[in-house]
Amino acid sequence: MPDTHQAEPIPEAARAEIERLLLSGDLFRYTAPEDAPVALLEREFAEMMGTRFALAVSSCSAALFLSLEALGLPRGARVAIPGFTFAAVPSAIVHAGCVPVLCEVGMDYRLDLEDFAAKLPGVDAVMISHMRGHTSDMDRIMELAAAHDLPVIEDAAHSLGTLWHGRKIGTLGRVGAFSFQSYKLVNGGEGGMLVTDDADLIARAVIMSGAYEHNWKKHGALQAPFETWQNRLPLYNMRMSNLSAAVIRPQLAEVPRRVRDGRAGHDRVAAALNASPWMEVPAPLPGELRAPDSIQFNLVGLTREQRAAFAGAAADRGVKVQIFGMSRDNARAFWNWEFLPERVELPRTRAMLEVACDVRLPARLATDELDAIAEALTGAAEDAARG
Repeated sequence: MPDTHQAEPIPEAARAEIERLLLSGDLFRYTAPEDAPVALLEREFAEMMGTRFALAVSSCSAALFLSLEALGLPRGARVAIPGFTFAAVPSAIVHAGCVPVLCEVGMDYRLDLEDFAAKLPGVDAVMISHMRGHTSDMDRIMELAAAHDLPVIEDAAHSLGTLWHGRKIGTLGRVGAFSFQSYKLVNGGEGGMLVTDDADLIARAVIMSGAYEHNWKKHGALQAPFETWQNRLPLYNMRMSNLSAAVIRPQLAEVPRRVRDGRAGHDRVAAALNASPWMEVPAPLPGELRAPDSIQFNLVGLTREQRAAFAGAAADRGVKVQIFGMSRDNARAFWNWEFLPERVELPRTRAMLEVACDVRLPARLATDELDAIAEALTGAAEDAARG
């Protein structure tokens, strides 16, 4: 059985640049007067996404935090988020001195728009997580947010390469945040990227990311009002290093191939799982073209004990399955976020998390490996159902 947690090798093109950096010791992004690896990565990523600005930072969490700070939200501002996301998302909101407002999520892992609309009065911003790459109805979300004059931040950590009616996820809101953590489509070990077309927002974010004194001048001709914010904002020092950028840059050219192969692999396994009476893979929304590096599915008609037995049987076959609501202290289960300033119950989201399963499917997997994983999962479900 393939190791689904093993990443693809870093492209050979990165080796020469990494060697040069190691020999020079020039790892800090602001040492060079211009065209440091991080600056080149920002330029290339912005071009790839079709945005005016990009800022490379230490993580997607840092990008989300800086987005909130750069919006200038007041302390105690309320930020609406889906109840199905990773703990880092409400954490970024809390770190920014704001209050997460959790909204229900349906069995298809997407935002419950009725609950979302009902909670928007009194909200100051919206942070949409495209959790595991599943895109909610962004047309409706943007309509509702605009009606309440709310800025939208996209947590696109899992969605690099995903399209919504032909538009790139992460570029629909005021600001988008991406991840380069090891399990993402582009692997930098750690790292993140913030993208926006808002000149004032990027100026604030760049300075707060750690562009002290006049280092913001090394971000190129961004035509952003840096002088306006010089010395007026706190520094958080969330910069990306040149070494990380050297690892990431050659992988940008691999994105189209990884998206294509990842989608084909996902759809192959999804077809096999949907043929089982015990499993259901939610279909994409009309206009949603996903770039998955994992597969999520719901267990159907199984008791809690049988669901636990399924996870054990899959593990015995060599496939690690995470059932979000049944994995101890899972960081994606909202009831484990004890740091929240306001605790709420989300019955629909809880019901989904109790049956929703997660299996990694990296784009590098061959057809026979994908088939082996699908066979292991369907066989484990059959065993669990029969008891």
